[in-house]
Amino acid sequence: MTGPAAAQNPPNPTEAFPLQSRVATQDAKIGSETPAADAVGDAARKRPSGGDASAPAPADKRRRPEPPSSSSASREHRHHHNHHHHGRRPPPAEEKVRASHILIKHEGSRRKASWRDPEGVAISATARDDAADLARALRDQIVSGDRKFEDIAAENSDCSSAKRGGDLGSFGRGRMQKAFEKAAFALKVGEISDVVDTESGVHIIKRTG
Repeated sequence: MTGPAAAQNPPNPTEAFPLQSRVATQDAKIGSETPAADAVGDAARKRPSGGDASAPAPADKRRRPEPPSSSSASREHRHHHNHHHHGRRPPPAEEKVRASHILIKHEGSRRKASWRDPEGVAISATARDDAADLARALRDQIVSGDRKFEDIAAENSDCSSAKRGGDLGSFGRGRMQKAFEKAAFALKVGEISDVVDTESGVHIIKRTG
């Protein structure tokens, strides 16, 4: 199109040469010289002058925005990175305790056998109250300082942890029976519980960590 209409609507070089113009714009932003940018310049020099609708507008009438400097782009990148990083909170660490225990089984225990009574004869003949009385008597020996918790556990506990002095290691919530878990997490390090009932029997618990 030529004449007044063409003068009022200067041609858009990106319509006639979309690929080259995009490459040239990209190269201008990153400030590098590439063969693609040189090819666009050669094509522009070879085009005939005049009112050709495909000819680009004069350079002095079309101002490109100045690309950001590398320092400002780096600052913007760090801002977005830090904002994104600080916006995400790491999952909370699992709460754990470490404890030892002494287990005394009785006729109401779900499994009436232990390393001390493989056939469960004595356990089946032990009432719950008798087991609780024994557990309290053992606790009194520990609290008074007469004997160590580990030694009493090794001799009297019906749990296989007896060979480790009653040590159960560290555990989080949901790993033990509810009554045992509640009592263990309620203790301070070094404290010893009163009798705790579970389906396994009666326990004396010592929190060690």
